[in-house]
Amino acid sequence: MPDKASLATLAEFEEFCAGAADFLQVYDFQAERIEYGEATVRLPYDRKHVRPGETMSGPSMMALGDYALWVAVVGAYGVMAKMAVTTGLNVNFLRAAGLNDLICEARVLKPGKRLAVGEGTVYAEGVEGPVAHVTATYSIPPAKSGT
Repeated sequence: MPDKASLATLAEFEEFCAGAADFLQVYDFQAERIEYGEATVRLPYDRKHVRPGETMSGPSMMALGDYALWVAVVGAYGVMAKMAVTTGLNVNFLRAAGLNDLICEARVLKPGKRLAVGEGTVYAEGVEGPVAHVTATYSIPPAKSGT
């Protein structure tokens, strides 16, 4: 999808999150790449994300997928999409992630006028193949007139 230039830079996105996304203090997500409709986000390994069985938890993988897709949406729609909200999320867990950093490669499949549909593939460093697949739909706020 990145035939077009990203409508938000990584620096712009991080600046917004620094002042308005306190949940990042819980998850420690690190946006590594933002392009038009695509993003790469890392969740560094931390014991707080581990479930019994010594593997990264499903809720952490779901949160990573949702967040990475939101970053990709912002790349496709620009800063006005900061207020985009998740309207549907589905995740399939494919294998154990172990005690590793998680990386989600996300992309917008359909950037519509009011809804964006995307998918994300979650990988764990040191684990062959994806550990989860996420699909989600986001409601895009209407552009304000006069801006």
